[in-house]
Amino acid sequence: MIISGGVNIYPAEIEDALYRHPKIEDAAVFGVPDDEWGERVHAAVSVCPGETLGVDEVLSFCRQHLADYKVPREVSFHAALPRDTAGKLVKRVLREPFWAGRSSRV
Repeated sequence: MIISGGVNIYPAEIEDALYRHPKIEDAAVFGVPDDEWGERVHAAVSVCPGETLGVDEVLSFCRQHLADYKVPREVSFHAALPRDTAGKLVKRVLREPFWAGRSSRV
């Protein structure tokens, strides 16, 4: 769960919306530090082979399918998202660089 400005945001709901985009093959949503709100929503996506996708297109799609406070504030693109041997997404690998060097984590 992401807590942004005292509001609980569930990554699974945002990921579900992202999976509906025809150009997105894989997605992971997690919270990254925000000095004002505690955390902000970040989406890491993997684009389908042969497709191109920009941040504006992802955000526009999210605005059509999600409430404003659930729309990711940042989007990063990855060739493939990290998975363990069982095939489960390993979000901590994606999230860790954003939280490195911070004494507290929300």
